[in-house]
Amino acid sequence: MKVSDILRVKGSTLFTVQPDQPLAEATTTMAEHDIGSLVVMEHGDLVGMLTFREVIQGVVRNGGSVGNLAVRSVMDDHPLTCTPETEIDEVRRMMLNRHARYMPVMTQKTLMGVISFYDVAKAVVDGQDFENRMLKAYIRDWPVEEEAERERPALL
Repeated sequence: MKVSDILRVKGSTLFTVQPDQPLAEATTTMAEHDIGSLVVMEHGDLVGMLTFREVIQGVVRNGGSVGNLAVRSVMDDHPLTCTPETEIDEVRRMMLNRHARYMPVMTQKTLMGVISFYDVAKAVVDGQDFENRMLKAYIRDWPVEEEAERERPALL
């Protein structure tokens, strides 16, 4: 399974923010759309990722207030990225190693979407469920030994 499989199911709605935008506006966008991340874009290029983790760390550093913080001051400026062709198992390893919950999907410099750890986990579970159903159907259709013996031609 590949990242493109997740994006196909997930859809193409993307939320972005600019690095010099006030953090208060970005957090309002996240709350209004019930999303945990925003991709930070500048002049059409990915320059960072803003997640609730960076927001909380920034607020704590700022004495418990969003204040006049800009997105740039709290964003992750080196986010993990993947391509639509990246295998899900590789994405899972990358996310676990960096404790990343969100990952932008890029084709060269074009943002294709964002996948979350939830999306990856759901895809893995759905794939396992499908495989289990196929195996159970295969086993259910397995010939019973007695029937197999009757159908087997006699050896001379």
